[in-house]
Amino acid sequence: MQTLVWNALDNSQQNAILARPALGDSAKLSALVSDIIAQVKSTGDDALRELTAKFDQLELPHLQVSQAEIDASEDELGDEIKQAIKLAKDQIDKFHQAQVAPVIKVETSPGVVCELHTQPIESVGLYIPGGTAPLPSTVLMLATPARIAGCKRLVLATPPGKDGKIKAEIRYAAKICQIDEIYMVGGAQAIAALAYGTQSIQKVLKIFGPGNSFVTEAKQQVSQDHQGASIDMPAGPSEVLVIADENANPEFVAADLLSQAEHGRDSQVILVTNSAKQAKACEAEVNRQVALLPRQEIATAALSHSRVIITESIEQSIKVSNQYAPEHLIVQTQNARALLPQLENAGSIFLGEYSPESAGDYASGTNHVLPTYGYTRTYSSLSLADFTKRYTVQELTAQGIQAIGPAIMNLAAAESLDAHKNAVAVRLQHLAKQSTGGTQS
Repeated sequence: MQTLVWNALDNSQQNAILARPALGDSAKLSALVSDIIAQVKSTGDDALRELTAKFDQLELPHLQVSQAEIDASEDELGDEIKQAIKLAKDQIDKFHQAQVAPVIKVETSPGVVCELHTQPIESVGLYIPGGTAPLPSTVLMLATPARIAGCKRLVLATPPGKDGKIKAEIRYAAKICQIDEIYMVGGAQAIAALAYGTQSIQKVLKIFGPGNSFVTEAKQQVSQDHQGASIDMPAGPSEVLVIADENANPEFVAADLLSQAEHGRDSQVILVTNSAKQAKACEAEVNRQVALLPRQEIATAALSHSRVIITESIEQSIKVSNQYAPEHLIVQTQNARALLPQLENAGSIFLGEYSPESAGDYASGTNHVLPTYGYTRTYSSLSLADFTKRYTVQELTAQGIQAIGPAIMNLAAAESLDAHKNAVAVRLQHLAKQSTGGTQS
């Protein structure tokens, strides 16, 4: 990790050290993904099989995971991991149940009632990455709020392992979350199948879940096509920023940094501290701990484009964090909660020395699907609301239309929309006739 003193850098240098790792040739990636999507749209299941053979070196006899395979997951797993999955699901369930939105009903004027209602999105696609670290936790993070929201159809897509099967942990998590369909397909082709449908896979309305650059690009492309599908959020590689003062525990800080560095070579971790002594101690601890990791090679690659930034104060550390806008923000300082009002841009915040990022990844109850790559400036962490849509209702009585009708007519006239004006005028005229004993025209 490179160590830099913030005040020794000019503005352009400061921006440069907070830059994310390059995602590669975006034009080439876009063209490759566009071609994959076109293949799936053209030949459906055949394209999925061909692309699975090409990218995963697997010949699949069937794309859908049978109910028997899902049920078998119970016998394939030990009690400890099953209990851990259930505990995490319960925690996630509690937090997301609390997010159920009531109907909002307001009488804005006498006789004018406005309402806000929430409905579930009918069908959702849940993408679960495979690769070097299959993520049953992501199954829980996506399926639990989808079920609470009331989505009628939950479709899971995930790449098969080298043995041509889905990991038992993923199948078990899907089973207890009552996912309706599971398909063994990954990458951009999975996103295309979910967005447009194939002979085996019926299209969904919205797609959720993290993935590599191909998955991210595919999600962006299908979301821009009115025949495709909506998506949860844009996202890039995983990242964490830790704000630490002189009293932070270097062992804890290093462990938090490495918990994200081991995600992937393109992950980024940043330590921001007002203590040069703390920076040195954390660097030493990172070097000690990374040598003990099974995923040492991946973590080391991530550390090569990570940073230690020394600031003059915690206030300046906060400014650096707000500028970077991290996916995960860990605050290991005295009175960490007191800093919360100043923390403007982060996907999920972890306060205090006993709040590791791992808690949010698995079992605290919050959702670990978060915007990355600076998108926390404008996007939110995944919540129950993402699995719903909202619509408004208004109901006006005679008293209500008489109260606000003249204002509506004046506004419509100002915009030269005479039919809008007339829709109110005919009603007011009707009421006027009624009040004088006239007949309805």
